[in-house]
Amino acid sequence: MGISESKWLNSTCPHDCPSTCALEVESDEHNQIKRLRGRKKHPYTDGVICGKVANYPKRHHHPDRLTHPLKRVGPKGTGISAFEKISWEEALDLTVTALKQSAETHGPESVWPYFYAGTMGWIQRDGIERLRHVMGYSRQHSTICVGLSDAGWLVGAGVKRGLDAREISETDLLVVWGGNPVNTQINVIHRFQKARRERGTKLVVVDPYTTDTAKRADLHLRLRPGTDGALACAVMHILFRDGLADWDYLNHYSDDPQGLTEHLKMRTPSWAASITGLAVSEIEQFAELYGSNPRSFLRLGYGFTRARNGATNMHAVSCLPMITGAWKYNGGGALYSNSGMCAFDVAEIKGLDQLDLSTRIFDQSRIGPILCGYPQDLQGGPPIKSIFIQNTNPMVVAPETDLVRQGFSRDDLFICVHEQFMTETAEMADVVLPATTFLEHDDCYSAGGHTFFQIAKAVVPPLAECRSNHWVIQQLAKRLEAEHKGFLKSEWELITDMLKKSGYQEKIPPEPKSFEIDLDLGFEKMHFLDGFGHEDQKFHFRADWTYWGQANLEMPTFPDHWEVRDRLSNEKPYRLITPPARWFLNSTFNEMSLSQDRLLSPKAWMHPSDLKQDELENVEQIKVGNERGEIEIDLEANEEVQPGLVVIEGLWANRAFPFAKGVNTLTSAEAAFPNGGAIFHDTTVWVRAS
Repeated sequence: MGISESKWLNSTCPHDCPSTCALEVESDEHNQIKRLRGRKKHPYTDGVICGKVANYPKRHHHPDRLTHPLKRVGPKGTGISAFEKISWEEALDLTVTALKQSAETHGPESVWPYFYAGTMGWIQRDGIERLRHVMGYSRQHSTICVGLSDAGWLVGAGVKRGLDAREISETDLLVVWGGNPVNTQINVIHRFQKARRERGTKLVVVDPYTTDTAKRADLHLRLRPGTDGALACAVMHILFRDGLADWDYLNHYSDDPQGLTEHLKMRTPSWAASITGLAVSEIEQFAELYGSNPRSFLRLGYGFTRARNGATNMHAVSCLPMITGAWKYNGGGALYSNSGMCAFDVAEIKGLDQLDLSTRIFDQSRIGPILCGYPQDLQGGPPIKSIFIQNTNPMVVAPETDLVRQGFSRDDLFICVHEQFMTETAEMADVVLPATTFLEHDDCYSAGGHTFFQIAKAVVPPLAECRSNHWVIQQLAKRLEAEHKGFLKSEWELITDMLKKSGYQEKIPPEPKSFEIDLDLGFEKMHFLDGFGHEDQKFHFRADWTYWGQANLEMPTFPDHWEVRDRLSNEKPYRLITPPARWFLNSTFNEMSLSQDRLLSPKAWMHPSDLKQDELENVEQIKVGNERGEIEIDLEANEEVQPGLVVIEGLWANRAFPFAKGVNTLTSAEAAFPNGGAIFHDTTVWVRAS
């Protein structure tokens, strides 16, 4: 036998993580993926990737991966045994026939293309929008992830960008607020650890429980969920009180610093302590630490924004570097996301020239109520009769699972799912199409966590009959007689044409290969020293929430604690949060034995004092419930969870729970102000012994 030859090629991680890591992938002559590693020469990735993606060869070659089109012949939701193999021709014909019948009988708005962040590649993810706009299908307001955080950041800064994450190496104080990068963005921790070794950088973590990141902190502020705005206001109060505010900077770069100081006079540490559950001394300690280190870096996560007051929390926290003038310093300021730092011409990719704003738009987080035909959601239009899904698993990911299941169970609803595995959403489908992984198709990627725009070529050909999202959209368009020049181009042509139109022609290599563009704007722009994104170039302490159509006039103008959270009561005395686990990424990777073996089973963590109070000390399994339903789950005492809180990490499959009732059975699909957005961490529950 000859020695197997292998080669290393560059690629990019496509998963829903701000790091968007640059990869090196080893494959052999048989197109077997052997290894993945972080690209050492990449200025941000620096050779470091998470354990999930390092083990990606096992996922790529997983025996349960879908490899052929399937047609359901058995009951919905019963697994792969309910399906039979069919040809691509039959699968596409069945799908197109259903889409045409829905549109002809009920109008094109009865068809809903549905997608999200299973891939963050612009070509494979967003091509579904081109089909939607050309055909006049119902639109999608993407609210699962950033609806609230975007609104909160933009109302202050005016543009979706911030610091270059490489500046963590230059900061004196890193504040991780509402995130757990040990689990979700390993590169932040990698850079912090180097900065701690080289310059003594300190770490503050703001989080309701002691995460793996918080265990590394010099100061952990374990506040109550949804009270981040109160903490931020009290810190600003102290900064003004103790003469730690940079008034020259404030007067030049902000809209109303005097009005802010007046507003904050009553937002004292004791006021915030009563709301947050923190001690006054903890708030004072943090404020002194932050105020004495103007070279401070706020790394803002999404967790603290997934509440009814999430947008106002983000706005309040984003004000902090304005007070100290931290933006003036290398390593000083804040990073929420850099995904909007440069404008690319994506009109052809998304078919924006065919966009009709009069077509109704659905809130993706409310897929359950929508499919169940709630009149306020249907907006006077027809019910959804056909749904075509790529890159997401709403049966697990979306809130109010019982309603989602009820909607998908309709006999009159045609469902086509394009997927890599038989997810619980795919199990409900009439037709399932096998999808490629990122290693088998071309795509391009922006990043929230750094400044690089990355273009990645396929490393290996598609497995068996797997096909890319782009190819499937092309085939559907052809059969639907949907005309658009974007349907006629390859992935590479769409990418390079977009770059040419956006002014980056000189960056395109002469031969098709993976490459990247550093979009870093330079110190002055990245630190907003040439002005913020509003017309007046000021940072806005006065928030104008009316920009978003769902704006609530009761939303606070100045940064504040807005008390609209799900209310605790005698019937529901606990708050529930559902943060990410280290070995899952949303519902991706929960099919991997590696993840299952590390995490074993879903667990609810509660403080021992709560277990004693409710006589649950010797109970192994509990019921957790509210008005939306109940779940059963293993119980584990954890002193690192604050009293009154239930923490369930990870997004386990529903089938990992008794009776297939997963954690999103309990979360609300309510649309939060001002921009809609899922409120996964704003849930009150009761707890009982099983």
